[in-house]
Amino acid sequence: MAAPDDGDHGHRVFLVVVDDSEEMRAALRYACRRARHTGGRVALLRIVEPNDYREWVGVGKLMHEEAREEAEMLLHRMANEVYACSGETPVLYVREGNPREELLKLLNEDPTISILVLASGTGSEGPGPLITALTGKYRDRLRIPMAIVPGSLSDEDIMRIT
Repeated sequence: MAAPDDGDHGHRVFLVVVDDSEEMRAALRYACRRARHTGGRVALLRIVEPNDYREWVGVGKLMHEEAREEAEMLLHRMANEVYACSGETPVLYVREGNPREELLKLLNEDPTISILVLASGTGSEGPGPLITALTGKYRDRLRIPMAIVPGSLSDEDIMRIT
């Protein structure tokens, strides 16, 4: 899935990386509210990581296809939520590979994306691997601002600040 060039160059596009974390929902709600209030749009990225079934090629291929299909179904479900909250249909991306590298590639390939929205982890493990990488070793590879939303924000908190 890739974003068509639909002439949306004058509007902010808020990119949210869709993962399986609970805090991702805070980033999504924040991006939707900001997009709605600024006339912007939300984009969703789901990254499918490679599997490790090299010696079982058939099994690995089947698992890969299932993971891709699950990613697309998840994004379509999330798209309904985004539409309900922001009033706009989001742009959807599915990428395969290392999450950090695929995110950085997408940001370099799509000039319409103007803000990356990530939520920090709520546990003792730290803010999360993408935030850690993008505020550390890979910070110079970002070409856009990154909004870090506290992952523990409630819907009411997000409504109050957006």
